[in-house]
Amino acid sequence: MYSEHPWTAHYEEGVPTTIDIPAIPLHEVLHDSAAKYPNNIAVRMVLKYLPLGLVIQSRMTYRELDRQSNRFAHALIGMGVKPGDRVAIMLPNLPETVIAFYGVLKAGGTVVNTNPTYTPRELHHQLSDSGAETIIIMSGLYPRLQQIRDQVNVRNVIVADVPDSLSWPFSKLVERQVRSAGQMADVPEASDIHRFGSLLNTQPSSPPDVKVALDDPVLFQYTGGTTGVPKAAMLTHHNLVGNSAQMDAWFAKIEYGKERTLFALPAFHVYGMTVAMLFTIFAGSELVIVPDPRNTSHILDVIQNEKVTLYPGVPAMYIGIINHPKVQEYNLRSIKACLSGGSALPVEVAQQFEEITGGRLVEGFGMTETSPVTHANPIYGERRIGSIGLPLPNTGAQIISLEPDEQGEFTVLPVGDEGELRVRGPQVMKGYWGRDDETAKTLSPDGWLHTGDIAKMDDDGYFYIVDRKKDLIIAGGYNIVPREVEEVLFAHPAIMEAAVIGSPHPKRGETVKAFIVLGDGKSATQEEIDAYCRENLAPYKVPRLYEFRDELPKTQIGKVLRRELVQEEKERYESEQG
Repeated sequence: MYSEHPWTAHYEEGVPTTIDIPAIPLHEVLHDSAAKYPNNIAVRMVLKYLPLGLVIQSRMTYRELDRQSNRFAHALIGMGVKPGDRVAIMLPNLPETVIAFYGVLKAGGTVVNTNPTYTPRELHHQLSDSGAETIIIMSGLYPRLQQIRDQVNVRNVIVADVPDSLSWPFSKLVERQVRSAGQMADVPEASDIHRFGSLLNTQPSSPPDVKVALDDPVLFQYTGGTTGVPKAAMLTHHNLVGNSAQMDAWFAKIEYGKERTLFALPAFHVYGMTVAMLFTIFAGSELVIVPDPRNTSHILDVIQNEKVTLYPGVPAMYIGIINHPKVQEYNLRSIKACLSGGSALPVEVAQQFEEITGGRLVEGFGMTETSPVTHANPIYGERRIGSIGLPLPNTGAQIISLEPDEQGEFTVLPVGDEGELRVRGPQVMKGYWGRDDETAKTLSPDGWLHTGDIAKMDDDGYFYIVDRKKDLIIAGGYNIVPREVEEVLFAHPAIMEAAVIGSPHPKRGETVKAFIVLGDGKSATQEEIDAYCRENLAPYKVPRLYEFRDELPKTQIGKVLRRELVQEEKERYESEQG
């Protein structure tokens, strides 16, 4: 058993075991950075105008960002937005996204992060569930809102587009490009429809006089929906200031006011929002915005030309870089450190990325419900293969029994035993919006959050995720952990990506199936991979079925959607059974 925090002994030099969380609202962080670094660039958007190959940029200083968000707050207040009101932001990464986020906070509102790829059905659920009455949206997405507008309570629509922050003639060039891509449309202004830029031009730049409490929800962050109906985790000022401060402590060698963070992870996802946007503003550094993270060639250009130093991402992003056919033609040595999350980071990917960039790439762990980061490997200290690392300062973590005892209590398990990971700290959410029953199942009265992940801890306090509870494959009575099989597949030189699930089987209940994406120019047969697995796995863990694909289904941040693969297999099986 363990009662102390063995992990603090393995923090790298300069990382404190505990920190003081600033007792300020989240938007005060921006104001403080603007006071310290008024003329530093806060936000830089880098676009590539494809017809001419031009690189087009917009820049905004900290003083300008602070004042523009003040103006937006005044505009919202003028529309009737009151403290506690929910405001949906349905935008890709744009300067307007950052302005809107802090503007909503300064008006006392609650941001509802909304995925721009949502269908009308998904949008309807989120707007109805959150009760949002105001939405900031791209004009090209407005037709989706129109389809459901009479079914939700949206009173105010604010339209923002990619060209809005650009000066003429670049704004016209980019407008032509995004219109041809169907991302921009004509949405006439009306009493309930406003242009983002027009609102800013009519408002004062002084901060509004709005009082907030540190325990007020500042963000409704919806779970990804991969394990059930999406629900909103309520994250407070204290949660998000706390996690920003924890990240600041973990990156012990950060240079305030000097770093450049590649903002490619979507801001509507909690990982991109906190680890990229909020952490960068906390450090008074520069956000380098790339609206389209899928263009790896452009990402390489931006890292090289803008001298990016920090690049939070997911394994798929780093895999895209190391497999790019021209990666050796780029100088990526400006990169200092990268934190990978969203899914397991194969050790081969980390090693190859570090060889190319000279920076450090370490795996961390977090959840929507924890703002999101709870664990990370030391940036420059000891990184352990397969581990999500150590709990951050001010974070408690335990491995507990999968089921409670007769008294309803969970047992804290000995070091090395596998059980459910639960965490406690300043980053843990207030609860789920409108779902007291779900909150009670997830949050204990003394603040412990049940992650739903099976994990173990070693003697030094490094944690290892074994898998999700619901992802266990039970084949012929054996419990099989998908991640263990996937790690073996990832180590095969021809395999770029892999996902393992339980496929329905009439006798075994389930059987192991592997979905495989081969690397560019690589080849391997099913027989070769099967022989390789048999060399590295116990017989009952070896996949019985293999399927080669060009790509795997993923969330917006690159996390493989196992649930979608499971559903495909279930439908296939039911069809075959008649």
